[in-house]
Amino acid sequence: MPPLQLEVFEAAGTPKVEAEQQDLDALDEARLVSYEQGYAAGWDDSVSAQNEEKSQLAADLAHNLQSLSFTYHEARVHVLRALEPLLTELVGQFLPEVARTALGATVLQALLPLAESAADTPIKILFNPASRDAIEPLIQQANCPPLSLVEEPTLGEGQVFLLLGENETRVDLDGAITEAKSALQDFFKLMTKDTKSG
Repeated sequence: MPPLQLEVFEAAGTPKVEAEQQDLDALDEARLVSYEQGYAAGWDDSVSAQNEEKSQLAADLAHNLQSLSFTYHEARVHVLRALEPLLTELVGQFLPEVARTALGATVLQALLPLAESAADTPIKILFNPASRDAIEPLIQQANCPPLSLVEEPTLGEGQVFLLLGENETRVDLDGAITEAKSALQDFFKLMTKDTKSG
């Protein structure tokens, strides 16, 4: 009997299997390239969307801050306008009354340093006659060197001059009140200009 011969399948099928394997490898390579391209495109879209979102948030924040600033400015102007009559009244009526009340104590405070250096030299105090009641009682209570009280009608009720030889000390509460009134008027004029220009 002739020896048994088996059919060899390898030789005939090898090129076909290799071709299929190459096709599978090429297909896998194409899938990998497509996946990487898709991943990169998705990443770029995500970064772009995130940048757009950040830009939108920044724009919204800037708009909200501008609105808040405008609202704050409007509220501030409204409050100051409401306070203007009160502040004007305080400076015009209340402050002069306070100054009249404080005139004697203010003169005494300015007088004490002069009294220390005066020794026996009399200190001359010039004041408006209407201010005598505010000045005289406080000065009489204090332990001061010799004083000469001189009424000077040309001075305002809140003005007093202390003279010691060549030295002169001036107490001018009227001037301080006038400056306060002027500063208040200037402030409200400036605020009105800013409001009209803004």
